Amino acid sequence: MLGFQPYETFQLLIETGGVDRTNTLLIAACDAYARRGRPTPPEMEQFEALAGRLFPTAGSQAKAKGAAILGRAEMLSPALEQMVVDNIGEDLNSFLAGAAQLSEPTMLEIIVRYDVPAASTIAARPDLSNVVLAKLFQMNSRKVYRALASNTAIVPRGAYLSALARSAQMDHMVAEALAKRNDFDAALLAPAFFDLSDEHRVKVIRAFTQRQTPVSPLNRTIELLTVANQELTRALMKLFSENRRPEVTKLLSQITGLDEVRCGQIAHDVTGASLFVILRAFGCSAYDGLKVLIHATSHDADRSRALADFATLFGNVSPESMAYLMSAWRGEVNLLELNKPEYKPFTETSRRTPSSLAPAHNPVVDQAIEALARIGARRAG
Repeated sequence: MLGFQPYETFQLLIETGGVDRTNTLLIAACDAYARRGRPTPPEMEQFEALAGRLFPTAGSQAKAKGAAILGRAEMLSPALEQMVVDNIGEDLNSFLAGAAQLSEPTMLEIIVRYDVPAASTIAARPDLSNVVLAKLFQMNSRKVYRALASNTAIVPRGAYLSALARSAQMDHMVAEALAKRNDFDAALLAPAFFDLSDEHRVKVIRAFTQRQTPVSPLNRTIELLTVANQELTRALMKLFSENRRPEVTKLLSQITGLDEVRCGQIAHDVTGASLFVILRAFGCSAYDGLKVLIHATSHDADRSRALADFATLFGNVSPESMAYLMSAWRGEVNLLELNKPEYKPFTETSRRTPSSLAPAHNPVVDQAIEALARIGARRAG
């Protein structure tokens, strides 16, 4: 059989030998099958019968070794897959990750027994059926959801989209994995905003570019304060220029209704992303808002680039949408409403995106920012 021994010879050796011989035969047979390439149906049927005799009587180490060798075969039937899964031991996850093909019954059997490490390995595979996906999404496991969030072969839509968005609110690693994807609406990551990297916080804000949003519960409060936004920006500029961030925390707590811990995060956010949300929500223009951000952000090499990005965002993101983002921080809105047609993003990232919505990185903007910095410094003084 399989190019090196007749099947009858294996049968005779099994019947006349002990465990040691069985161990040797199992490993030799698995190696021969793995080297065979694509076996014919009769060869596969013969090997299934042979392996079915050898695996139950072999020693545990030989079972694991034979299963690991067999797992490298080009083609396995569902029955052979099951033998590998049942006998491979601690190398199971390597097999699940590396197998060129894996049958649906094998995947479901592993998921049903709630083997979380193995299920999370399956969740990272690119060949998952809807039945398998449904079972994986039913698992209450962060490790599984992290793998699902990172799996770009899974299109985030419908119930899968809702499940991933909810998971992102509870697990920052799921949120960060989703933020790295181009096919996931970053606006749905608003509740996880403060768990994201600096780059991905800005990505969340950009997701609201030229976008209609449901009416925010904060709108009325903001309308009452917007008439005094000149005083607000002046006060913030002075506090930031004097590095009085604890007082910024108290001021933000008073005007936003956010708790002091969250306001403290905003006050000490040297990237300026969370502060931008507050400033734009209260109707600040690019001119007034940048004066505050200049004093609030860190003075590193990327400062001009970041401020130029914010200058563009002031023009492309509406106060209403930033008020909605603030409401998401407060847990007052159902972000899945953004999936409704009327709230879908106005533009998608593509070569057709108008240049007016592209990040502004040019000498004119840089000069304007530097001018604002000088004006802001004088007024703050």
